[in-house]
Amino acid sequence: MADKDSPSARELSQFAENLLQQLHENFEDLTDKLSLQMDEMGERINDLEKHVAELMAEAGIENTSEDSERRRAQLAYGRN
Repeated sequence: MADKDSPSARELSQFAENLLQQLHENFEDLTDKLSLQMDEMGERINDLEKHVAELMAEAGIENTSEDSERRRAQLAYGRN
């Protein structure tokens, strides 16, 4: 049976450790990028909602928060 302290066992262990570290770093980078993109998308959605509300106000269309919530629920369940 091979000795646990043989150079090949140590090299394999180091290789595996390095690979796992690289995977961990890549995962963290992707997580950070996705979080940033989600934050940016949330800001865009908020801006869009604000602009739509302004346009509706200019057009004289009343939009209550209850109507908005009902519409969001319908859209979430795929109903128009």
